[in-house]
Amino acid sequence: MRPGSLRRRVTLTSVAVVAAVVVIVAVVSDVLFAAQTSSEARTTLNGRALQAVQLADQGLSPEQIVRRSEVGGGVAVVVRGPGGEVLAGRAVPGDARRAVTRTLRGGTSVTLVADPSLEGAAEGRLRRILLLVGGIAIVVAAGALLLTTRLALAPLDAMTSLARSIAGGRRGRRLAPERRDTELGRAAAAFDEMLDALEGAEAQARASEASTRRFVADAAHELRTPLAGIAATAEAGTAPGLDPDARERLAMLLVRDARRAGRIVDDLLTLARYDAGLAPERERVDLVDLVRAEIDRDAVRHPDDPVALDAAGPVPAEVDVELIGQAVTNLLVNARRHGGSPVQVTVRPGRIEVRDSGAGVPDDERERIFERMVRLDEARGGATGGGGGAGLGLAIAREAARSHGGDLVCAGPDDGPGARFVLTLPLNVS
Repeated sequence: MRPGSLRRRVTLTSVAVVAAVVVIVAVVSDVLFAAQTSSEARTTLNGRALQAVQLADQGLSPEQIVRRSEVGGGVAVVVRGPGGEVLAGRAVPGDARRAVTRTLRGGTSVTLVADPSLEGAAEGRLRRILLLVGGIAIVVAAGALLLTTRLALAPLDAMTSLARSIAGGRRGRRLAPERRDTELGRAAAAFDEMLDALEGAEAQARASEASTRRFVADAAHELRTPLAGIAATAEAGTAPGLDPDARERLAMLLVRDARRAGRIVDDLLTLARYDAGLAPERERVDLVDLVRAEIDRDAVRHPDDPVALDAAGPVPAEVDVELIGQAVTNLLVNARRHGGSPVQVTVRPGRIEVRDSGAGVPDDERERIFERMVRLDEARGGATGGGGGAGLGLAIAREAARSHGGDLVCAGPDDGPGARFVLTLPLNVS
């Protein structure tokens, strides 16, 4: 785009158009005036010629015919004899198309010619007038256009001022056009929409940056505990004179902290995969069998406190078994850690509900618990400190549901105690 002055370009273009119109009007006026003058001269010549014929019929001499025909000026009259000799008057050179000849008595003839100098003078005066008036019109139009263009382009100056103020850090201002059905109104409305989108994207980017920083800080904090435990245990294991039982206890502590650090890293990598756009590898399965398999795994860790399964029958679904299985496992772990026994899982078409018997989740915290690195241990009466989770399980479970086109929410209380987590999936089984 050429960055020339829009006001100058509009003014020059408009002046050029006005000048072209003035020239066209002047040329057309000159042509019409010339045609009208020629027509009037021809009419005058015909009238004078008829008068000369009448004077000749009355017996007037050639000199008298010439004198009376030239009365009023603008016409040259000459009477010629039968042989073409000039009997009276003067011959004036001119356009033959503007000459009228009539035959008189006795073989004589009279020729009348319009004086070209008179026509030329009239046309010259007209051209001078047109030139003067046209020049004045162009100058006046140029001045008017400079003023009107400045007023017409004032909204663009407002856009420029607003853009500069926003670039200077002053957010929130808008043009707010009163009419959106005009060119400038549509441009102003589009400008406002662009500013809304830019400021929204900026706010989202800042929120994302703050969330990322908080997430990295929390992840570092969560990893610091097991890593510090690993370092301390390893250092204690190098002490001389340890008995075998003490070495075994240190080894168990080392394994426990290493596993905890590994789980945190695995969860962080899983969330990173979701952030990168992880696409589920769907396959047709029975949702009840998938949930039962995860419950069986949980029973290995809690043989004395089995999870109750409520399923009306086979529930076909097209899901990624690994992702949905991990989501169900995370919900069971969350229910065990923060809720209370018994834990019940209900499976219906497009829906998996996990319910515990704990204190439940406060209304104002039901959405925040899905944020990464967020734990409500105190509110739910679960484990705290180093024995608790890293606050990533529910976030991973929600990402798994949403990657399938569903969602995971913490539903409000119904007739029973505890928290209810409802994982929904689209019914897209073919």
